[in-house]
Amino acid sequence: MIEVSGQGGQIQFDGQYVTITRKGFLARATIGKGEKRLHISQIAAVQWKAAGPMVNGFIQFTMPGGNERRSAFGSQTANAAKDENSVVFTKKQQPDFEKLRAALDAAIAAQHAPQAAAAGGSSVADELVKLNALREQGILSDAEFAEQKARLLG
Repeated sequence: MIEVSGQGGQIQFDGQYVTITRKGFLARATIGKGEKRLHISQIAAVQWKAAGPMVNGFIQFTMPGGNERRSAFGSQTANAAKDENSVVFTKKQQPDFEKLRAALDAAIAAQHAPQAAAAGGSSVADELVKLNALREQGILSDAEFAEQKARLLG
């Protein structure tokens, strides 16, 4: 389980579901309190803007059929702060969000792996090697690795 806290929102990722939770005054003032839960298969893209010394960054989830608006120069983060599928983070919080992003990228790739394997793409052994590498990097816990391994081995 990966848990990160940003400005006005928290994200939990258990390998299958992304849960965005909003608590407190800042959440109520911008988006509203509550929880949004997305299955990894619902996420079409993950938009990322790194934080800088003077500006916050954000992670934003795009779903098929979503109605995203292209932000004007200089207002991406401000618009993301008002989006229910985004969480803004500071430069100090960014390393935790980078780990989350890597885990999401791996999970999205794994979601499409059975289709690739059926089409002659990567083998189960290749996928196990990739999962082990994620575990060794600290992106997946031993329990998450075991769960994904069991899923691959059927």
